Amino acid sequence: MYDPAPNMNVPLLATGMIALSTLSACATTPQAPGDPRRASAEVSRLAAEAEQNPLLAQWTGPYGGVPPWDQVSAERFPAAFEQGIALRAAEVAAIADNPASATFANTIEALQDSGRALNRARTLFSVATANTSTPELRAVQADWSPKLTAADNDITFNRALFARIDDLYARRAKLGLDAQQLRLLERTRASYIRAGAALAPAPQARVGEINRELSALFTEFNRRLLADEDTAIFIEHEAGVAGLSQVLRDALAEAASARGKPGQWAVVNTRSSVDPFLTFADDRALREKVWRKFKSRGDNGDANDTNELIAQIVKLRAERAQLLGFPTHAHFRMDDTMAQDPARAQALMERVWPAAVARVHEEVADMQAVADREGAGVVIEPWDYLYYAEKVRRERFAIDQDELREYFQLDNMVAGAFHMAGRLYGLGFREITGAVPVFHPEVRVFEVTDRDGSHRGLFYLDNFARSGKRSGAWAARYRIHETFTGERIRPLTSNNNNFVKAPEGKPVLISLDDARTLFHEFGHALDGLLSEVRYPGLSFTPRDYIEYPSQVHEHWVLTRPILDRFALHHETGRALPDELVERVKRAETFNQGYETVAYLSAALVDMALHLRPDGEVDADAFERDTLAALGMPREMAMRHRLPQFSHLFSSDAYSAGYYSYLWSEVMDADTWEMFEASGDVFDPAVAAGMRNIILAEGNSSDRAEAYRRFRGRDPDVNALLRVRGFPTNKGDASNY
Repeated sequence: MYDPAPNMNVPLLATGMIALSTLSACATTPQAPGDPRRASAEVSRLAAEAEQNPLLAQWTGPYGGVPPWDQVSAERFPAAFEQGIALRAAEVAAIADNPASATFANTIEALQDSGRALNRARTLFSVATANTSTPELRAVQADWSPKLTAADNDITFNRALFARIDDLYARRAKLGLDAQQLRLLERTRASYIRAGAALAPAPQARVGEINRELSALFTEFNRRLLADEDTAIFIEHEAGVAGLSQVLRDALAEAASARGKPGQWAVVNTRSSVDPFLTFADDRALREKVWRKFKSRGDNGDANDTNELIAQIVKLRAERAQLLGFPTHAHFRMDDTMAQDPARAQALMERVWPAAVARVHEEVADMQAVADREGAGVVIEPWDYLYYAEKVRRERFAIDQDELREYFQLDNMVAGAFHMAGRLYGLGFREITGAVPVFHPEVRVFEVTDRDGSHRGLFYLDNFARSGKRSGAWAARYRIHETFTGERIRPLTSNNNNFVKAPEGKPVLISLDDARTLFHEFGHALDGLLSEVRYPGLSFTPRDYIEYPSQVHEHWVLTRPILDRFALHHETGRALPDELVERVKRAETFNQGYETVAYLSAALVDMALHLRPDGEVDADAFERDTLAALGMPREMAMRHRLPQFSHLFSSDAYSAGYYSYLWSEVMDADTWEMFEASGDVFDPAVAAGMRNIILAEGNSSDRAEAYRRFRGRDPDVNALLRVRGFPTNKGDASNY
């Protein structure tokens, strides 16, 4: 998952990190209200004050400046936000009220260079609330999210500013702009229009109100979900952990001790703890208890229930979309994507859904046969799926997930990801933990160098679950590559995971799926580190493209060059043997019915939810009725049920966009076939195309056209079907 920039509500303004130097000259003559010289003096004064606030000040220290995590505390954020908003408002006023005719430099580039101090504070706050949330931080978040959104609206709806952008767009053919400048101008104008800049005053004001209301609702949804995830089921007797490996038992015991229950075992209510328990625990009653608690997050009718929040969010989104001229929220969100229209995304999902459901029925029959043969006397239920699937896997492929885990040490897999980046792109990673501030003692930091030894950026790695940290895995950018001011700004990127710590002195062993997750998120980090964009406003690619590069990088986990050097047994040091690898690869399409239906049901429900023109929904009833209409197998549940679907309800980022993982996977599967066809998984020519076209360009060129330059054609949907082991459609290569 990729975390959006902390202020993505402002069209294309999530861009800078330093104050507006071009507007900071001090005036020496009297200035009337509205005089741009007065605005410039105000910018200078506010910028000087901001430099005295550690959360707003330019980042100092080595590597082009680093985030001052040692200065971050909840009580400092309100003043920083207040100052940062005032400074950005003055910067934008100087642009909007400039009596000189609009030029690309004094309007578009000046906008790219504005808001940097506020961006710094918001970046620090976003990382802190995601990774080290406290009651104090949550209180600030609840208070300031609507205020920050209101400040963003003030810029989006600045009519003088939009008039300058619109004027430039009308004269674009005469401005002598190069391709990147023209694209930035076009995308800036389009994003302002999409956000409501061209609306009449009354609907514009209502859009602003909706944005503020949604911001508060997103914050509250996050708070309630985090509260439900920060719970655990405690197991008092050893019989309750029968079937678990010693490594997993130790991890659950460690979790219990950390929660004040030494001598017990704790299944924390997050996926990284729940899924292994559901896969291996013999106690069926406990599996059901763990499954029900996990799947009912946000859906317990208590103070942390999210259903009413969801109803409000969906209704407000529908109203806003219609005010902005779109029939539904899905049409609004997909206007700036590769798919462009909900119908195209639905068509792709509907091509895959029937084959996935059919495969689930086959998988359930296989599991039921095992249960019957063992005399278990059970009918397969959702809390049985992973448990009996593992039995089938062992029986059919002689693969034991615990056996595999012995070869995947976390630190070795991190080193393997670095090796992949070196072989593909010439990057080097040198640990500098301790040389720069971090937000938690467990965070590791690496300097990244290019193939010529030059500094490329920094990579922050935060691997472990903790109280106050949101669940899942994600990547974020602390600073974006840019060159347009004449100075090359180097990127700072991060990966955040929720692996379970091992007891002191023991290695952290992760599953094969965990290793793929690690490589996936690292792919997002590489996306930021290899960026060569001139303007930060062209950094972020469409939502249904951004997952593509990260998904491609998952494939290297099971390549021989990575396995031979890094998949080493934690006791013997032997590499994962060929015979076991071949069994794993033969099983690659095993359980793909479950994986595909769990994901795709969530994506289809997301799209259906946001295609309702009136936005009137009862979340539980809508989920139940939509799944019934789809023919959802009763033995399964969505990967993310609506009451806990943070992709959709913690922000707008993935709303009507969860399909994007499947859309991206078409390009991912098609790209991997290109590597395999070359005969070398590190083929230099293909890797160069990945670096120079797929990663480095960001959004400075159309991504569909970029893929055609890279691959020589459009993506082949059949590549996706082959990867998942589903029937392909001859003569139907694209329709994508």
